Amino acid sequence: MRRAGRSLTVTDTFALEPALQALLTDLGVRPAHVLRRAGLPPDLLARGPVRLAAAPYFSLWRALEEETGDPLLPLTIGRALSPEVFDPPLFAALCSPELRTAAHRIATHKRLVCPVKLRVDEAPDRIRVVYEWPAALEPPPLLVATELVFWAVLARTATRHGVRPLRVAAPVPPKDAEPYREFLGTAIERGPLPSVTFSATDADRPFLTADQRMWDFFEPELRRRLSELDADASTAERVRAALLEQLPAGSAAMEATARTLTVSTRTLQRRLKDEGTSFQAVLNATREALARHYLTHSGLSAREVSFLLGYQDPNSFYRAFHAWTGRTPAEATAEVV
Repeated sequence: MRRAGRSLTVTDTFALEPALQALLTDLGVRPAHVLRRAGLPPDLLARGPVRLAAAPYFSLWRALEEETGDPLLPLTIGRALSPEVFDPPLFAALCSPELRTAAHRIATHKRLVCPVKLRVDEAPDRIRVVYEWPAALEPPPLLVATELVFWAVLARTATRHGVRPLRVAAPVPPKDAEPYREFLGTAIERGPLPSVTFSATDADRPFLTADQRMWDFFEPELRRRLSELDADASTAERVRAALLEQLPAGSAAMEATARTLTVSTRTLQRRLKDEGTSFQAVLNATREALARHYLTHSGLSAREVSFLLGYQDPNSFYRAFHAWTGRTPAEATAEVV
């Protein structure tokens, strides 16, 4: 049975790989200037292995945008990307036989280097990669756009073919849309979550960079790093990760969560109690965080949000949201209109 991966929190840390210095140099900016602007030590990248929590990680990306003054920086980064500046999980993806396998590998290991969870949705005629960021923090639009551009770069680099996504979406599309349309072959549309969709033909197009022996070399180390990241996960965090997968499917039952975590409901209750919480408390906190995010950033109606949160009756969601926030869903949505 597949185990749920640990949910990301704002206190998790993510590796900054040494290749970042090479990328910044290729972009014509001084790493020390970007770090200083982000409120980080200017010699940070020279200190050996570096890890950042989500907030300073996002600050680093905002500082890069300010330092370059480049309104099309995601495209500039996309053109500058090469295997030499890929993070290990991404470089390992180049060893995949095709984009479909690469997407699943990146989805598994991405949280080592970035505060985001990836979901890979497959259908007979297409494959879609969806980004889910920590609900408590909003990523810079620059970072979101760069992540989406990356997939086209990866596919084209590995296949040596002009792969074009079928659809690209983001909550905040770039203001200057035409350059992205020219680069990607499609415009970045507005959508509730960042995502990029490829045809099944392109998803299965052979990678000319495929190298099983190189993957066999990378995979044990990546698995070890994931194990270290998960070692400190609390039961509450694991429950939240399971709920993030279950709720959109309409399931909020403790029994389903216990099955996902391969424990009995009694054991799950005991472990949560030992951590000073309960299943209902974690469920309520998860629903509240998702509700706030959906109502203020997705454009979904309150009724649609209620079903995404696993409520069978929208009125139950309305009452719960008012109990959490003292406001109605409509009032929360109106604040950002």
